[in-house]
Order: sequence, then C-alpha cells, then structure tokens
Amino acid sequence: MKHSSTRNVIEHAFGVLKDCWAILRGKSYYSLQIQCCTMLACCLLHNLINREMTYYDDVDEGNSAYVTTIATEDIHYIKTTNEWSQWRDELAKSMFTYWQLHNA
Repeated sequence: MKHSSTRNVIEHAFGVLKDCWAILRGKSYYSLQIQCCTMLACCLLHNLINREMTYYDDVDEGNSAYVTTIATEDIHYIKTTNEWSQWRDELAKSMFTYWQLHNA
C-alpha cells in the first residue's frame, strides 16, 4: 500500500512538471547527465515559482496543475538507505551489463 501511494505521488509530480515544462513532454535526445540537470532545473524552477508567485494571470484554474500544488509540497530532504542504494546500484549494473552484451 505504501509503495502504491508513493508511486501515485511520484506520477502526480511528473505530471505536474510535464504540464509546466514542454521539454519534459517528448523524447529527449540529450545525454543522461543533461537530462538529470534538466529535470533538476525544472523542479527547482517549479518550487521557486510556487514559493514566490502567489497569483497567475494566465492560468485557467479549472485545468491547471498549479491549483493542486502549493509551496508546502516542496521536497527538502530525501532519506536514503543502504539497502535500497545497494539494490539500485546492483540493478543499474546488471542493466548496463545486459546492454553491453547486446550492443557490443
């Protein structure tokens, strides 16, 4: 239940970001490093806009993702655990090894 709830929150967050930033809507041809920086920049800009702008001239409140997001939804800290970090690293290594074997 916790995983499902977390997944819904994450999907909602990506939906909000995709509504705000056109660069996130289509396929990206940039390197992974640039994609990570782009995502971070979009998140930071979204949080800044939420925090600093209290009124939107051109936003239709009936359809806007801004209606459901408020400054209290900013993410300030994510706690990591060794177990999940190790699992993620092992998964990434196995995926990369698989890719290398099939694209060599």
